[in-house]
Amino acid sequence: MMPATTPPLIKQGWMRAVLLFLAFISVGALAGMASGLFSFTSASSQSLLNSVTLGLFIFELIGLALTIVFRRYIDRRPVTSLGFQWQSFQPDALTGFCLGLALLGAGSLVLLSTNNLEWTDVHFSATDLFSGLVLMILIAFSEEMVFRGYILNNLMESMNKWAALGVSAVLFTMAHGSNPGISSIAVINLVLAGLLLGINFIYTRNIWFGICFHFSWNFLQGPVLGYQVSGLPLQGVLQPSLQGPWWLTGGSFGIEGSFVITGLLLLALLLLYAAYEKSEPGKVG
Repeated sequence: MMPATTPPLIKQGWMRAVLLFLAFISVGALAGMASGLFSFTSASSQSLLNSVTLGLFIFELIGLALTIVFRRYIDRRPVTSLGFQWQSFQPDALTGFCLGLALLGAGSLVLLSTNNLEWTDVHFSATDLFSGLVLMILIAFSEEMVFRGYILNNLMESMNKWAALGVSAVLFTMAHGSNPGISSIAVINLVLAGLLLGINFIYTRNIWFGICFHFSWNFLQGPVLGYQVSGLPLQGVLQPSLQGPWWLTGGSFGIEGSFVITGLLLLALLLLYAAYEKSEPGKVG
């Protein structure tokens, strides 16, 4: 990557990454307290759902704004340098989008085939589905710009790409560590998800794979199939009933806390690693 024409305000890339992370989780804590205060004064489950959704909207919008401000005025780089490479948009975006659908679909089929999952009802609301769509697009852009476009990008200036990927995955996990229903398997899956979301970036410096994977995974999981999204309750079209041990179903964290998802994430990570290593310039086929 060509050096910036204007030196960054803070020289060390790792320090810039840490500062954005601290700002991001601070905003998250404030948004969580605000939505929690609202839900505490609300009696109905719909009010609780609305407060969670509103809190997420505000949090992700501020995260998006923080990343843009950091990139423009601390890194002194254009926002497009976060990984918005249009020339390779189509293949990476399509791969990410389809991978999210495939993994979540496979996990659901495993639970269905073992009688640990059934959908008991259908609730279709165009308003709920549209708000879920907008929220999941916002979350995908905000979190990928924060953790891959900015944090991983800057960490790669200070350490090798694998160390940077590992640190960014741990920070991604820490940002979700206070989510409701968090478990040991959920923590492992969050780390694996952080690695999977970033593995394309360390080879291509392209953010579209992560954005489209993140969106398709979250949208199918919550607004369509009705699972908890990282422990957060969202209105889905289908109403799932999960039965069985928590380590298999994910418990109150949702399917993301399932050991089934652990296996699928590991498989996808190994397959992508093999594919990117084989196609990297200079590698012998």
